[in-house]
Amino acid sequence: MTLKNEIVLITYPDSMGRNLKELKDILLNHCQGVVGGVHLLPFFPSSADRGFAPLTYEEVDPAFGSWDDLQAIGTHFYLVYDFMINHISRQSTYFQDFKRKKDQSEFADLFIRYKDFWPGGEPSEEEVELIYKRKPKAPYTTVRFADGTEEKIWCTFTDEQIDLNVNTKVGKGFIRDALRFLVEKGASVIRLDAFAYATKKAGTNCFFVEPEVWDLLAEVDSILKPHGVELLPEIHEHYSIQLKLAEKGYWVYDFALPMLLLHALYCGTNKRLVNWLKICPRKQFTTLDTHDGIGVVDVRDLLSEEEIERTKDYLYAKGANVKRIYSTTAYNNLDIYQINCTYYSALGNDDQAYLLARAIQFFTPGIPQVYYVGLLAGENDIELLEKTKVGRDINRHNYTKEEIEANLARPVVKKLFALMRFRNAYPAFQGDFHCEPIGDDALALTWQKGEYKTTLRANLKTHEYRIDYFDPQTGRDCTL
Repeated sequence: MTLKNEIVLITYPDSMGRNLKELKDILLNHCQGVVGGVHLLPFFPSSADRGFAPLTYEEVDPAFGSWDDLQAIGTHFYLVYDFMINHISRQSTYFQDFKRKKDQSEFADLFIRYKDFWPGGEPSEEEVELIYKRKPKAPYTTVRFADGTEEKIWCTFTDEQIDLNVNTKVGKGFIRDALRFLVEKGASVIRLDAFAYATKKAGTNCFFVEPEVWDLLAEVDSILKPHGVELLPEIHEHYSIQLKLAEKGYWVYDFALPMLLLHALYCGTNKRLVNWLKICPRKQFTTLDTHDGIGVVDVRDLLSEEEIERTKDYLYAKGANVKRIYSTTAYNNLDIYQINCTYYSALGNDDQAYLLARAIQFFTPGIPQVYYVGLLAGENDIELLEKTKVGRDINRHNYTKEEIEANLARPVVKKLFALMRFRNAYPAFQGDFHCEPIGDDALALTWQKGEYKTTLRANLKTHEYRIDYFDPQTGRDCTL
């Protein structure tokens, strides 16, 4: 099934029901027409980071089900799969073979050895300082081989996620074979996770290195395009990088929208949000929430530093059960530029504010994505957070089928589903977009295609909104 301009649900394979079979039942019974696609977060056997340290791409973790279960979902919804181009699991057969055989391993060139990467075998202090890091030290793990020798191997994230060398023949072959396999297994979109870290070059920050990053994306795109599969590069950084990607014709994420919208709804002002809606890429996937936190770095220069700090202060003051410490190293948070909180709780568990936020997202240019916790207007899961001491688990509640049934009866979820059905079905969203500020605290967002026309009028101060649309069949103006 190919990509459609219909809302994508983001979910773990075991977060809406215990496995893929239960997920399929929930989707078929409750979500047809509500979502058109499903982004299944990594469902491969993995050793860490809830799926993002894959051992292989050729298997579905048996705890979740099988390829048949995935393809059963793909019969009804287009599918988005993750490909972690930057790294593979330390426990993978590839890396374990390398540890045993070292230079004689057929996978020796799949990994980045400090002795080969850096002139002299080690980076200088200045070179380490220059690297865009996720750790307070140079990005490596020390590996002990079967022969008793030790080496530093490049490792950007956790020690379970060993970086891949995308420049070697072995590395390129691994990428090609894995992507072709995922295409065969029903992917409509491949989300290229953490791709900007994969371009490494001595003397640079080893992050989104140009022109190498464009060569890498072009290689991946050339593998996917003949099969009609779309490429979605994932990157959390300054919004200008998304604009660069869009200029090259790639799909991008609108990671700026979540904070811009919180700022608008907290402060009752339209200026910053309207500016972004007028300049943002049109070929994009919009988000308010994902399995990660709410991005802050993405809105630098779209909001001033003072506005960013004010928005964060409002979030901790107005948000429900959210504290600053949840987004720090005390709760194992690797990324200090993200805030751990559900979007519903960021808005104080306020139904009206939340529905307005979703309405604005659905009227924003691009294909909307809705995270499974957001789909059910989920509150912060403090119990899970304190149990695991992992900050992002505040937004990773696992719903049983019974919990889902109960949440579906809530008025806020019923109204959200009605909004989603309208966004998917009304033809105007395939047409032209117009954004108009109304005073300082309101805005009108309009979509039109031929006779079909719909307008969202939103008051950012009172959180009241109205959606009007024209029905050519009856010849009448209607209100949703």
